[in-house]
Amino acid sequence: MGLNSKLHAVWVSQGHPVRLHLTAGQVSDSKGADTLLRDLPDGTEDVTGDRGYDNNKIRLSLAVQNITACIPPKKNRKSRPPYDWHL
Repeated sequence: MGLNSKLHAVWVSQGHPVRLHLTAGQVSDSKGADTLLRDLPDGTEDVTGDRGYDNNKIRLSLAVQNITACIPPKKNRKSRPPYDWHL
């Protein structure tokens, strides 16, 4: 795995983890998301993530599943998708 690692997780609103995925520290967050975003629990309405998860592939994957992406845009992103800072 290298010198460090990252733990990616999907939690339900009650605070219970439903899926965990461990990657090497140098792997981008968006690559870890590919595994986590498959087969999300029924009734998932939105997914919250940090800027590391901001890319079009993740947003499209969620949109296809009718899930709102609540991910702040990266500072260098040219087109800024809507983001609810209060969610």
